Amino acid sequence: MSEASDELMGKAAQLRRQNQVAEAIAAYREILARWPKLADAWYNLAILQRQTFQFDEALACYQKALRLGVARPEEVHLNRGVIFSDFLRDHASATAELQQALTLNPAYTPALLNLANLYEDFGKRAEASSLYARILTLEPQAFEALARFANLQPAGSFDDSLIKRLREALITATSMSVRASLGFALGRLLDAAGDYRGAFLAYTAANQASRASAGAHMVPYDRARQQAFIDRLIGGGLSGQRANTSGSSPRPIFIVGMFRSGSTLAEQLLAAVPGVAGGGEMDFLPRLINTELTPFFSASAGLAREQLDAIAARYTAELLRVSASAAYVTDKRPDNFLYIGLIKRLFPDAKIIHTTRDPLDNCLSIFFLHLDQQMSYALNLKDIGHFYREYRRLMAHWKSQFAGDIFDFDYDALIKDPQRELKALCDFLGLPWSGQVPTVAARSAAVKTASVWQVREPLYKTSSGRAQHYADQLTELRDELAGLP
Repeated sequence: MSEASDELMGKAAQLRRQNQVAEAIAAYREILARWPKLADAWYNLAILQRQTFQFDEALACYQKALRLGVARPEEVHLNRGVIFSDFLRDHASATAELQQALTLNPAYTPALLNLANLYEDFGKRAEASSLYARILTLEPQAFEALARFANLQPAGSFDDSLIKRLREALITATSMSVRASLGFALGRLLDAAGDYRGAFLAYTAANQASRASAGAHMVPYDRARQQAFIDRLIGGGLSGQRANTSGSSPRPIFIVGMFRSGSTLAEQLLAAVPGVAGGGEMDFLPRLINTELTPFFSASAGLAREQLDAIAARYTAELLRVSASAAYVTDKRPDNFLYIGLIKRLFPDAKIIHTTRDPLDNCLSIFFLHLDQQMSYALNLKDIGHFYREYRRLMAHWKSQFAGDIFDFDYDALIKDPQRELKALCDFLGLPWSGQVPTVAARSAAVKTASVWQVREPLYKTSSGRAQHYADQLTELRDELAGLP
């Protein structure tokens, strides 16, 4: 590199550190126009392109960096693998990239972690468990791998030594994010062992660690703000023109509700019906709302029909990434329940499955799940109860507006009589009902969800009525939920 290129690379890096993404991209393009053989510039440009959702361009730039002999090529293959798995849904290519990274560096633990996670997504418990064990052999202090290894163990198949190992790791670990992962894993094992008091204490500590790990970046749950947001949604803040999407294909089926309400199981059961493909928790709508439709109400209200048509076409293109042949693709992002008004503007004929279950069971399961700290309500049982009440209030409104297009799919009723509930669901969607309950555990499709192993059970019956084991700990939550219809 020359002195001139060094100076420009420094300026581009400074723009990137200042989060001036567009300016940094332009700077790297200018550098590469003059010095097209700078591998680091191609690599840095690819990172920025991935950040701005230019995935094909990022893959191409990463590939150029590889051809030019970039340092740490295993890291480049890892980054390409993440794009393929998390954004492009090309799991075969993701696996190939991760395996190439490990060919270059067999001890590269980030690639081992990501490959193990892919195996989890596909229900390959033994393969994922083996990789986590390999990581722990390479790095005994790799506590994140230990937590994931513990989460893979089927209920009743582990011994007390694993619980002891988690407890010892919690004493040693200094990172709050790692302590959170270990704590949630410990809580799960104690719950499975019937030590409900110990499990609740472990989960409570895990949520506290999760909150601490976010530091100043976490926005605490604000009850008044949530109520005001729901009030505004109910008040008609999303009225306006609608897109013309009656002939679009594939057609979306939206699965919404609280987290841990059975959305993953609903999707897996539907994906066994001919003509339906499972899209998982698609991030299109949240990403749209957090970028183009900000501030949400004014930006949404101002959308012209042509803009709605264009957004719907982009969303349909995302569905085509899932399947080019299916008539329907599911989007099971649960918190899309907030945006049913926008969904019905984009797809006026859209069918919406609203997954429900016992409120106490649902709220407790959220408290026991390691969710992103951005969902700050999930870190406190009383906040979960408040959020749940607001969710129920909003859903009552949506059902008053779109009654014929929203179907309540009750998890507890499904457990009791799966034949009846699945037939009713298929009738609602206009899909053929075979008369047979699908065996979701045998399916090979990827399941991108925190409840990956629960959903691979034929029907997860032990989750229904779970709150009865924690009656003494749920007094405040029960009070928060009192009076719900």
